Amino acid sequence: MTINVGDKIPEATLMQMTDKGPAPVKTGEFFKGRKVVVFALPGAFTPTCSNQHLPGFIKNADTIKGKGVDEIVCLSVNDAFVMGAWGKQQGADSKVTMLADGNGDFTKALGLEFDGSNFGMGVRSSRYSMLVDDGVVKSLNKEPAGGKAEVSGAENILQQLS
Repeated sequence: MTINVGDKIPEATLMQMTDKGPAPVKTGEFFKGRKVVVFALPGAFTPTCSNQHLPGFIKNADTIKGKGVDEIVCLSVNDAFVMGAWGKQQGADSKVTMLADGNGDFTKALGLEFDGSNFGMGVRSSRYSMLVDDGVVKSLNKEPAGGKAEVSGAENILQQLS
């Protein structure tokens, strides 16, 4: 079952790379009392993710945060080491928080996984973006076709925040 607008974000533990190594991020605590834009993608270092999706949010981070968003999160079913390295390579720095859903537990709880086994990727996250306010989904933008980051892109989120 896929999460819908108005639903509460499920409890899960994600991982974030820090200077001291991977650190757990509990979704219940992370989203509480905050407005967060989350965008998820199939994999770090993949073409659409690296050339369109993440760069769009980095480029528009200040404008998005200027509309009352506390944090922008990039989520993928990768490990924290990969997400940390990709964030550095892309220049995400303090603009976009890179979170890993290494086992895909959060992605599966959202009902937004897809099977990329035909591409040698295993179970991954669908490409989507959502606005979460105090742990409740306010908008959900699932990309209808692979290889594109339009519906789930930063520009669409900006329109929804206006």
